[in-house]
Amino acid sequence: MSVVILDFGSQYTRLIARRIREAQAYSVILPGTAPLERIRAERPDAIVLSGGPRSVFEPGAPLADPRVFDAGLPILGICYGMGLLVQHFGGRVLDLDRRSFGADRLVRTDGPLFAGLGSEIPVWMSHSTAVAALPENWTSIAATPANPYAAVASPDGRMIGVQFHPEVIHTPDGLAMLRGFLRLAGVPLDWTPEQTLERLLADVRDRAGTDRVLLGLSGGVDSSTLALLLARAGVDHLAIFVDHGMLRLHERVNVEAALRPLGVRLATVDASAQFLAALAGVADPETKRKIIGREFIAVFRREADRHGPFRFLAQGTLYPDVIESAGGEGAANIKSHHNVGGLPADLGFELLEPLRTLFKDEVRQLAELLGLPDAIRLRHPFPGPGLAVRILGDVTAERLDLVRRADAIFLEVLEAHGAYHDAWQALAVLTPIRSVGVAGDDRRYGHVVALRAVTSVDAMTADWARLPYDVLDEAARRITREIPEVGRVVYDITSKPPATIEWE
Repeated sequence: MSVVILDFGSQYTRLIARRIREAQAYSVILPGTAPLERIRAERPDAIVLSGGPRSVFEPGAPLADPRVFDAGLPILGICYGMGLLVQHFGGRVLDLDRRSFGADRLVRTDGPLFAGLGSEIPVWMSHSTAVAALPENWTSIAATPANPYAAVASPDGRMIGVQFHPEVIHTPDGLAMLRGFLRLAGVPLDWTPEQTLERLLADVRDRAGTDRVLLGLSGGVDSSTLALLLARAGVDHLAIFVDHGMLRLHERVNVEAALRPLGVRLATVDASAQFLAALAGVADPETKRKIIGREFIAVFRREADRHGPFRFLAQGTLYPDVIESAGGEGAANIKSHHNVGGLPADLGFELLEPLRTLFKDEVRQLAELLGLPDAIRLRHPFPGPGLAVRILGDVTAERLDLVRRADAIFLEVLEAHGAYHDAWQALAVLTPIRSVGVAGDDRRYGHVVALRAVTSVDAMTADWARLPYDVLDEAARRITREIPEVGRVVYDITSKPPATIEWE
């Protein structure tokens, strides 16, 4: 049983899915134009029509399969989705010739969507069209001071359209509204971390049976959670952790100490010399990534042959990876992820991806139930190529040591000030710039280190973290004092977009 979200291109579609799951209902995203047969395959209890950048009356605008509206399922249309509902049933949607973006308020509400929420409800708008006339026998169930049709309902109340976005945090009561729709639709609220864990354990046992499973362990929360899941399920597994020499300070030791006591069968491989030799003289970031990927596969193959045979290769693929890589859903191919489309087809294993229906926050919840220490469960993301893409230019042992120490100091300062979890990700970058400075009575040219900290929900967008000045001051002082080769520290205040979170 599920809630099927039909995606018409909204930047908030994934957020809709996450919020519905937060309300303890399973949700899945399909293309907005998915045929009814594909939708039925998900055994839906309800359908949500997402927003989108187009207008429903534009030539070529994406439309839902018309049979969706006659399938007898409750439907919630959000923004563009509201326009689809109104237009399909004979109402009228008009262009406003302007974009309504930002905070607004509902001054009149009626019906189960708004039960117990009061008379004035803050909401967030983002649209350039509006309902001009309702379909026959439809009613307005909410209004703003300027819009009498801020929310509308079908005669039987099982189809609802809202002009605003209940999924964003700027609509404070949005989750309560989504819960109201789920109650109206009779959707089972059984998507809890505990029940999810039991389902995954049963699925893994059923799929793997007595066959052996190989896992490439990165040390991040996804692969670490997967390793614990295999251990808890009693599956015959081996997790291989490749130390490519570009990890954070003490990372290998920390990963071993966290996972081995919890029953994970772990083999660690020190391949740092191999990777460093392959990267010698390489400055281009994409070339670095390709070399690291190539060498990782080579090491992984060697270790698999050494410890094999294995039937399955387990990967920590998550639902956002599947969506972005068009993993069978027909979504736009935004980018290919290393653990979805990047492994060679001739590795010779069957894939086992038990986490592929989950979002990152759901994986963290599972990790807590499985006993993964918070030091790994809640730590910041780290790129697969590691510190190699935090060194602008050639990767050498000396430069790796420098950026590793700077990164560790920055994170230590954030922890000491209780600011570590104020950032979604924080890092140090070694730039190719040298800057004049003063050490005692001498002038010197020292390295320039850039610090970066961002706030984000899912890394699709990010804002630079407004860290307190005393935190930045202490980080800069410690880095320049404890790493004499560094003469200057700067702080990156660029958001994503236009920048990316990492510098390479």
